[in-house]
Amino acid sequence: MKVEPFQSTKFLEPELYRDIVRRALSEDVQRGDITTKVLVQDEWQAKGVILVKSCCVLAGLDVATEAFRQSGPRSVIEYHRLDGDTCEPGERVATVSGHATALLSAERTALNFLQHLSGIATLTRKFVEASAGGITILDTRKTTPNLRMLEKYAVRAGGGTNHRMALDDGILIKDNHIKLVGGVAEAMQRMRVSDNDRPIEIEASNLAEVDAAVVAGASIVMVDNMAIEDIREAVRRTRGLARIEISGGVTLDRIFDLARTGAEYVSIGALTNSAPVADISFKIDLRDTED
Repeated sequence: MKVEPFQSTKFLEPELYRDIVRRALSEDVQRGDITTKVLVQDEWQAKGVILVKSCCVLAGLDVATEAFRQSGPRSVIEYHRLDGDTCEPGERVATVSGHATALLSAERTALNFLQHLSGIATLTRKFVEASAGGITILDTRKTTPNLRMLEKYAVRAGGGTNHRMALDDGILIKDNHIKLVGGVAEAMQRMRVSDNDRPIEIEASNLAEVDAAVVAGASIVMVDNMAIEDIREAVRRTRGLARIEISGGVTLDRIFDLARTGAEYVSIGALTNSAPVADISFKIDLRDTED
């Protein structure tokens, strides 16, 4: 499946990550980089490269390079690849020049962001390609606290689509809501008398609950941990009445078959909470003692 080019500047504003990067640098540097202070002279200038060591989809380059800029305001960044690009081992994705002390002190923080976000983008791209265009790949709220905006950005870089960004971003009536209010019908009635006019999604774990959700007027039914045969039946029962979102037990091995059930969406928590980090390093290319 061909994935549309990703336009990174369209989605991630610096205001979303500057403070996150600042706090991450503070956490790592604390009272100072002892090793670098002893070994490296303040006036030394250096140039280093961010180097990909495993096949991956890039995400978070601006976040990573922000660490170098905050560590050394005079740092100069040259991009060779962009977020959303698929990179092969050995590719240089960016060159960073500046004070050697600043580069060394920011290195780990920069890589932590880039490896994590690129890992999410890489896994997302695998699901998108494995689905072969048969279904929309959604993320979930299973994100690292305080990193949700960055992790969901990485999902977009990989070709996926964001589900709810936060609890105020959509209505999803789940099993615990239903238990507390006494049933699907009561939950829907409470929603109807509220001021909310957004589409209502209801979670269902079996076909009886699917039927109840449709009767109650749900716009989307989330079928949770249901067998493929039951998902197909749910699609048949809801056709023209509600859309189906698959959730639970979604793996790369199953995604092609799930994408052919007729469901419109599949939400995958693993995109953000279980993605392996990409193998990316930072290597000093040269040292220049002239400032």
